[in-house]
Amino acid sequence: MIKPELSIVIPCLNEAETLGVCIQKAKQAFEVHEIEGEIVVADNGSTDGSQKIAVSLGAKVVDVKEKGYGSALMGGIEAANGKFILMGDADDSYNFLEIAPFLEKLREGNGLVMGNRFQGGIKDGAMPFLNRYLGNPVLSFVGRLFFHSPVGDFHCGMRAFSKTAYQSWGLQTTGMEFATEMVVKATLTQTAITEVPISLYPDGRSRPPHLRRWRDGWRHLRFMCLYAPAWLFLYPGLTLMLIGLVLGLLLLRNPIDIGVAVLDITTLLYASLMFLSGFQAILFYFKTRIYAGQQGFLPYSPKFYKLFDFFTLEKGLITGIILCFMGVGVSIFSLKFWANHHFGILDPSSILRIGIFAFTTLLMGIQVIFSSLFFSIMGLNNKKISPFYR
Repeated sequence: MIKPELSIVIPCLNEAETLGVCIQKAKQAFEVHEIEGEIVVADNGSTDGSQKIAVSLGAKVVDVKEKGYGSALMGGIEAANGKFILMGDADDSYNFLEIAPFLEKLREGNGLVMGNRFQGGIKDGAMPFLNRYLGNPVLSFVGRLFFHSPVGDFHCGMRAFSKTAYQSWGLQTTGMEFATEMVVKATLTQTAITEVPISLYPDGRSRPPHLRRWRDGWRHLRFMCLYAPAWLFLYPGLTLMLIGLVLGLLLLRNPIDIGVAVLDITTLLYASLMFLSGFQAILFYFKTRIYAGQQGFLPYSPKFYKLFDFFTLEKGLITGIILCFMGVGVSIFSLKFWANHHFGILDPSSILRIGIFAFTTLLMGIQVIFSSLFFSIMGLNNKKISPFYR
């Protein structure tokens, strides 16, 4: 038996109205372009006879018990025998007669070939207004911003990839965010990615689609944030620290009159909160980045781990102790200041400035010490950050 060059995987859940048309178009494309191919229908528990339709048209049916778009596709891809895989929905919104450009790009050596509906054309009624002008453009922009991915349509359901590249990605998500995970993992593993324009047609079903706009949109965004710890923790943390530092330094000695209001110790307290929250977020970035690297969620980054050649456990402990001593020293100074006033009532505007500075440096020192110890524990079985342990 000749091994197919291309396997078309179609996820299916009660698609009896349109599944047959999709399979027939796929078979026609095989004939027209002389492609040695197979059609795999990954059925996710259909009760409308979709399986019988697929079998009658010569497709291979794979029963996937675990629910979800991603689960169905993973089951179908695993059962596919082709060197290359093309996935597309069973609702006839994608034209399987357009598979030739995908295969051509794969043969050229690309690991992932994305369809781009915005380049190929979206027919009237094919995509809801909010999805077309808000959801897809915004999420695709976030994906390009976070991961520098060369993809203009992150959520196109018609895409192709080599099975070897797919196996290197280690995809895990079971829902609609599977589409985002594929692009993100392909980008992070430096897979060669390109796009081809395709058309999107109104689906041929009489029932509503399985897609739930807001829930699935949130799942896509949540996944991208979790895989971009720099955007989730580092950049917000640096921003908070900078604002808190500038505002705190301005208010440390005297109130500031800005015309419509006077910024005083309450504002200074919130500036301290922003500074400490930002610092905590930065520490979370380092902890998350190390954990993600250990678990294989994110690839190895020489630049990131190079930091631990300089920031050792001893340096971290010394820095934290110095900050703690500063906080304690300022606290002792404020106590003497109070004693010189016979432990009576003091001007809050002056004494609280000293107190806020004291607890800010003290708390920051404690965070540095505990985080240094945490990093050293993480380095026990991790050669990449072992200098921190030594």
